[in-house]
Amino acid sequence: MFGRIWRYIKAVLGFKLDQIEDPEILLQQAQQEMREAQAKNRERAVQAITQKNNLQNLVDQTEKTIANLQAKAELALKNGDRDLARQLLVEKGQYDLTLTSTKASLESVVETTEAIKVAIRREEERIRAKTAQALAMKAQWKQAQIETSINKALDGMTTDGTDAAFERASAKISNARSESSARTELAKGRLENKIAALDDIGASTAADAELAAMEERMGLAPKSAPVTTTPGHVTSTTEIDRQLQELEARVGGNGPSGPSAS
Repeated sequence: MFGRIWRYIKAVLGFKLDQIEDPEILLQQAQQEMREAQAKNRERAVQAITQKNNLQNLVDQTEKTIANLQAKAELALKNGDRDLARQLLVEKGQYDLTLTSTKASLESVVETTEAIKVAIRREEERIRAKTAQALAMKAQWKQAQIETSINKALDGMTTDGTDAAFERASAKISNARSESSARTELAKGRLENKIAALDDIGASTAADAELAAMEERMGLAPKSAPVTTTPGHVTSTTEIDRQLQELEARVGGNGPSGPSAS
């Protein structure tokens, strides 16, 4: 029971790790982090520009105050109020110090703001390049997955069994054709032997007939021996029938014979 649970936990953890290490997920996370970093940098840039604008407004107001104090001091001096003029100039001097410090801060903030703007532009360019790179890498990952799937499919394909079946079928067909050819050859041989035997019989019969005719023309035909019946000797039925036919032929030539004659 514990072993089955442990295998299940390992399978789940392994699946999660594989999912986390998926290149597409990694690219999505990287793009999300870049977008978040870009948003933070933009917020910093906005804050820096806001401070710069505030300092610029402060400088402008300070300069207006200084100009106003300068004009009032001149007017008091024209009116013969030297103490008031002096007091206005002292106040103007304090604003001059503030203006100098504010301008220095403004120059620093302007430089920082320009640097931030440059950094933002570079960040945007880098994000665009990384986005294009991410798209290319995703396409490569998809292509690799497709190629892997195709290779697995090809690895799973096998023609051994079908090839063996075709080879066995071909061997059986070849053997059957050979056997059929052998049987045909044997049958042809038997037919040729029978025909040859018939030819031999025909040739022998023709030769015997021709020999008999030649002997008859030359008067060399053997005479028929009288049929005698002796104890221990039995004439064949065929020979008796032949002799009986010859006798009937002679008797028939001289007139009727036998019981039918009257």
